[in-house]
Amino acid sequence: MNLSFENKVALVTGAGSGIGLTTARGFAEAGAAVALADLNENAVRSAAEELISAGHKAMAIRCNVADEAEVAAMVERTASVFGRLDAAFNNAGVQCAAAETADASSEEFDRVNAINLRGVWNCMKYELRQIRKQGSGAIVNCSSIAGVIGIPDRAMYHASKHGVIGLTKSAALEYASRGIRINAVCPGTIETPMVADMWAKDPDAMKENLRDLPIGRMGRPEEIAAAVLWLCSPCASFVIGHALVVDGGYTAR
Repeated sequence: MNLSFENKVALVTGAGSGIGLTTARGFAEAGAAVALADLNENAVRSAAEELISAGHKAMAIRCNVADEAEVAAMVERTASVFGRLDAAFNNAGVQCAAAETADASSEEFDRVNAINLRGVWNCMKYELRQIRKQGSGAIVNCSSIAGVIGIPDRAMYHASKHGVIGLTKSAALEYASRGIRINAVCPGTIETPMVADMWAKDPDAMKENLRDLPIGRMGRPEEIAAAVLWLCSPCASFVIGHALVVDGGYTAR
């Protein structure tokens, strides 16, 4: 199992906290130079400084993934500073308040999909322009178990995450013969600031979710990071267009 990323360059969005930050650390510890991007400039700058202090190559980029121009600049800066782009984890995303479809606002639908779906499309578009020049590379998009199942009152979020899987599969077919692998990871309930916020807002629903986890606990960010690094590594060289569910058995019921 070769999970070394020596002399490789990785880009992680939503890297200021949670799964993104843990995955960026994982890439760095495996030898990669890492570009950490996040809308929260202070958080991502602090994260990059932490990696640099530990002896890793890293840099922070403030980026709103819903803004195509900012995404283009993010990828260009990564390639300019580090010379190339070998692995990208398009992780940035947001949740939304629970609401029946008839009662949800169009503004909230647009906000969620601008980040969760359009943001992934923006990132893939410019990452692929760089990677296809090189003739090799891997992209992992962050979907969710929300991309493979439905849950009442979460239609907007689930629509965005189903869309990520559709983007992943179609783009994977476009580039499979050109040395580029594109896959998705579908986390279940993971111990992150986003999930902590959901606990605070709807503790009853979250307790019910936890009871339904066959493994009996929430997942850890490290468990998602391990899946992402594997998908980006030569170990997954025959894995293309796949949505890897990492959910403690939730969707196996």
